[in-house]
Amino acid sequence: MKVPRRKLLHLTVSAAVLTAASRISLALDYPTRPVRLIVGFFAGGLSDILARVLSPRLSERFGQQFIVEDQPGAGTNLAAEVVVRALPDGYTLLMATSANAINATLYNNLKFNFIRDTAPVASIARTPHVMVVNPSFPAKTVLDFITYAKANPGKINMATSGIGSPVHLAGELFMMMTKIQLVPVHYRTSYVPDMLAGQVQLVFSPIPTTIQQIRAGKLRALAVTSEIRSQALPEIPTIGEFVPGYGVSTWNGLVAPKNTPPQITEKLYKEIDAVLADPEITARFADVGSVPKSMSPADFSKFIVEDTEKWAKIIQAANIRMD
Repeated sequence: MKVPRRKLLHLTVSAAVLTAASRISLALDYPTRPVRLIVGFFAGGLSDILARVLSPRLSERFGQQFIVEDQPGAGTNLAAEVVVRALPDGYTLLMATSANAINATLYNNLKFNFIRDTAPVASIARTPHVMVVNPSFPAKTVLDFITYAKANPGKINMATSGIGSPVHLAGELFMMMTKIQLVPVHYRTSYVPDMLAGQVQLVFSPIPTTIQQIRAGKLRALAVTSEIRSQALPEIPTIGEFVPGYGVSTWNGLVAPKNTPPQITEKLYKEIDAVLADPEITARFADVGSVPKSMSPADFSKFIVEDTEKWAKIIQAANIRMD
């Protein structure tokens, strides 16, 4: 039986309206079951810690469990792929990091486009790195270090947490801006034992990784990488005080699969924003050297694009590739 064109159009429009209404209804009821919060690193790392600080508060505010799942591998790409392939219903979220912005350029053969295939939900935190040397190293300031490095090109080993990691690229940016030559030494496990032993002389470490050794005097902090001084190490200057324009911080935030209803992402953002405003959360973030950083979905989306472009320039200039 042939359906009249006018009736067919009416049925099509009605179906679209019902689908949209159903999506809005589901979004308004969200969440009605536990939410998975995927982390692309091992348990105990910064992203895992921040996720586990955040998840109980979100569970309390939403009345449903936010369950942290660590799925490390391929520089966070495995976790990202799990999320971009998930249903866009708000029940699978990714604890995104600077690594996701970096990987967009670092890897040639990713099976997804992070910017295109995700829906930013909310920025959560910024975490500065700290320029650290072994106490036996002769430099006691950034300027001392630059002078020594220029007099000894290619003789200073710089630890990293892997090729193209934020730790590595913080050092590459420093080399570019100061015109010095360091030797990257890439670690798959912790670089801290070799730093303590003096087998590598320098690292641009996330503050949480080395703060205890710094406070104990086992490692020497020369400067933090953020634009302003860190509350975790308030007496330590910034690199920018000696190298104008230098600024690096690791970021964390939540993203969902693309096409997640905006009613859900906005609902999540408002609750996350309220959690981050709590002084207790600020204090707990400070314990690991992080600072809460709230950002709306639209602003966070713009930030991710800008950060991806920033790291792309550095990766291309240093000719760093993973595949």
